[in-house]
Amino acid sequence: MKLIDVGFGNYINAERIISIAAPESLPVRRLIQDAKNAGRVVDVSCGKKTKSVILTDSDHIVCSAEEPEVIAEKLNKKD
Repeated sequence: MKLIDVGFGNYINAERIISIAAPESLPVRRLIQDAKNAGRVVDVSCGKKTKSVILTDSDHIVCSAEEPEVIAEKLNKKD
């Protein structure tokens, strides 16, 4: 199992990530709102502006203050 840092010392299982998206588009904002209503949002931004939205295979959404490029770089980093 590979864990990646998604900001402020929070880690998620890299094998569970389906997609990393920016939160500005309307479809992504709708996904976040629907997941909030269902109780499937994990906000690890610590009160900062959400810069990336991570979709997982369990239909959970992780909102992070890290840029999507930074998270993708960590995800693709070789150990």
